[in-house]
Amino acid sequence: MTVMSAIAGDIDFAIAICVAIVAGFMRGYVGVGSGMLMAPIFAILFGPLQTVAMIVLIELVVTAQLLPSVRPLIEWRVVAPMGLAAAACMPVGTWLLLTADSELMARGIAFVVLVFVLLLMTGWRYRGKKRLGVTLAVGATSGVLMAATSLGNPPVMVYLLSGPDTAATNRANFTGYFCITLISLLAMMIVRDLIVLPAVLRAAMILPVFATSVWVGSRYFRKSNDKTYRQVALGLLMCVACFGVFR
Repeated sequence: MTVMSAIAGDIDFAIAICVAIVAGFMRGYVGVGSGMLMAPIFAILFGPLQTVAMIVLIELVVTAQLLPSVRPLIEWRVVAPMGLAAAACMPVGTWLLLTADSELMARGIAFVVLVFVLLLMTGWRYRGKKRLGVTLAVGATSGVLMAATSLGNPPVMVYLLSGPDTAATNRANFTGYFCITLISLLAMMIVRDLIVLPAVLRAAMILPVFATSVWVGSRYFRKSNDKTYRQVALGLLMCVACFGVFR
């Protein structure tokens, strides 16, 4: 390794740490969004395959960290079928990761998310029941995108934020959903030998900083309210959608 490549590697890792700090705070506060923040930058720094592996490993540990405190609020009748549909469709996303233009696919879903975010920012809410067919469709879409691009969160965020649930319930549902999907995705990647050692080592080095930021975000959530939570969550979605469309 030359001196220049070593310096470049140190800079890349420093950038990754900075991104992880912001992403961890959002994960602790909103309950979702860290993968959406890390994936675009990590993909540039480390490549798409390592990015998916790193995010899955990091997110799984943090989900275990958050789950005990939110478990009583999780609506498993919604989260379970959505998570199982996502898990069932992940092989399609894994195949697309290896064969298709994941950037074009991510750009398309980002445009759809942007349209829905603009609608939600008008104050519109869906007051009806979360029907099983729609829940399964959202989960399936999320599963494909999660395996293919690490950006499976936006469809689930739009779906849950469009309802009348409180901030605490939405945050708990996000965590329960990740509990199902991350375990499924990790198992699938292990079977297909997509968890490589460099990704494991980088994830292990980033994890302490990320987990600390998650803890800080969780503390701030306790002092927040439903209105502020919704503004932050929709603002996060707007930034991610705009980046996905216009990058």
